[in-house]
Amino acid sequence: MDEDEALARLIALAGTSASGAPDAALLRAVVEEASELGARRALARLGLADAAARADMADLRQLLGAWRDAKRSAWKATVDWAVRGMLALLIVGLAVKLGLPGLLR
Repeated sequence: MDEDEALARLIALAGTSASGAPDAALLRAVVEEASELGARRALARLGLADAAARADMADLRQLLGAWRDAKRSAWKATVDWAVRGMLALLIVGLAVKLGLPGLLR
C-alpha cells in the first residue's frame, strides 16, 4: 500500500467512526500521514527526493557559508580601506594646516 492509499483509508476510517467524530489517535494518524506525504511531494518538486539529496544540501550549505565568509571579508576590506583613506586625508590636512609642505622645499 502506498502513502496515498494509506491516507485515503485513514480519512475514510475517520468518516465512518461510530460516534460521528473521529478519536484523537485517528486524527493524529491522518495528520502524520498527510504531513509526511506533503513533505515528500515538496522535496520531489524541489528535486531533493533522490539519494544524493543529502550530499547536495551539504554542498549548498558549504557554498553558502563560503559566500557569507567572502561577503564579510569584502566588507571588512572596504571598511579598512575607507578608514585608511580618511586617516591619510586627516594627516595631509594636518600637514597643510601646520605648514609642513613649506618645510619640504
